[in-house]
Amino acid sequence: MNATTLPINSTAMQSVDTPSAKLAFQLYVAIGIAVFRLMLIAGALFRATQAAWLPIPASFTYELMTLHGAGMVGVSGLAGAAVMWYFLRRYVRLSTGMFLAMLALALVGVVMILAAIGIGRFGGGWTFLYPLPARSMGVWGAHAAAAFVGGLVFIGVGFLLFYLDCALAILRRYGSLSGALGLDQLFGSRPLDTTLPPTVVASTMVIIINVLGILAGAVVLTMSLINIYVPEVAFDALLMKNLIFFFGHVFINATIYMAVIGVYEIVPRYTGRPWTISRPFLVSWAAVTLIVMAVYPHHLLMDYVMPKWMVVTGQVLSYLSGIPILLVTAYGALVNIHRAGLKWDLPLRLIIFSLFGWAAGVLPAIIDGMVRVNLVMHNTQWVPGHFHFYLLLGLVPMLLGTMLYACTRSQWTETALDRASFWTYGISGAVFCFVFLASGWQGVPRRFAVHDAAWLGFAQLGTVAAALVLVTALLLGVRLLARLPRASLSA
Repeated sequence: MNATTLPINSTAMQSVDTPSAKLAFQLYVAIGIAVFRLMLIAGALFRATQAAWLPIPASFTYELMTLHGAGMVGVSGLAGAAVMWYFLRRYVRLSTGMFLAMLALALVGVVMILAAIGIGRFGGGWTFLYPLPARSMGVWGAHAAAAFVGGLVFIGVGFLLFYLDCALAILRRYGSLSGALGLDQLFGSRPLDTTLPPTVVASTMVIIINVLGILAGAVVLTMSLINIYVPEVAFDALLMKNLIFFFGHVFINATIYMAVIGVYEIVPRYTGRPWTISRPFLVSWAAVTLIVMAVYPHHLLMDYVMPKWMVVTGQVLSYLSGIPILLVTAYGALVNIHRAGLKWDLPLRLIIFSLFGWAAGVLPAIIDGMVRVNLVMHNTQWVPGHFHFYLLLGLVPMLLGTMLYACTRSQWTETALDRASFWTYGISGAVFCFVFLASGWQGVPRRFAVHDAAWLGFAQLGTVAAALVLVTALLLGVRLLARLPRASLSA
């Protein structure tokens, strides 16, 4: 069955495939692929340094770590926003100019961050944890720290404009954000409306959490800039840490909640079965809207001055955070594809595989959210094992599969190289993540540039797996770029 000829949701508008809109989407895909490759290289070099295979100064290693972290978070956000824009514009009228403005502001921010790291030698990590940016012990200067923090401000402003445009478009068509989230159907007298698109529900949730997250980020970034240039103006360190982790945790989680829109839109095109909403679906998205914003204290369990009620909330919600949306999405996808007589191709393989990566990546996070485990494992490589699983095997295949689908104007002809790339990426990516988890289980610390001899075996195996991921990601990226001129914004 040709996936690109299946009907879309009956409530969809006719999306206009204008040259400017098509160019905007192509720019996002091309830039996303390029940045993703570069960040993979930075990450692999960092791992090779830990393996003692790349003798570079420790200070430069932390610059690589900072570049890899900030770059991956930023490009994941932009790619997720591209998926959300690609499908949401079929239901509401979005501005292509605002979409391009976000990209332009993000590029300005990227240049500032690259200058901060490459010229200013900033190596404080993507979380810019206060008061580190202003207290480098002479490793970098105030201007470098300010350039990094200022670059994040530019990127945040771009995202904020994009979300406001999406919010206005949803308000014009659905009347309120609560209505677009389906709350009036859950708590009001309105009966269940199965024509409400899952894309609109997911987009509304992302708008709510990320606007609040970005505003919190703007506050703490401004405070950091003040402290950089006026060090005598000090701020409460606990407040700063809470703002930073609220902003960072919400932002990185929102990336996969934007990307999952591709699952809701593309899987039904392969199966010919609509993905209709239900009350459990609406309950799940309403619940996760609150959970994602309240769960971040699980990063602060070892900060003993935190209010006890916040720590308890963070721990309890850690057990629940991944369940609602993942359950309705994974179950819905399995029900949709069951006995559908599918002809599997590369985009569909990647999308379905991403659900495994998402589900498996949640489990180490739940384990780490237990206080007794967190006490000994949070500052080990268990944590990068969790978020690499979640991102490398969940988010990235979801994004790649969606973008490959968008660039397919006829049924995908899968080659032996496609299958080999898919399986190599999946297996090597899983090995890479499990090495992190095993390292954390053995107490190997995270973020250390230099590893003791007893830790080198983990780092060396992880480096080999990272190299395989890098090669296969390069092949998949080339396949995507080769089809990019065929990209279409119509159904």
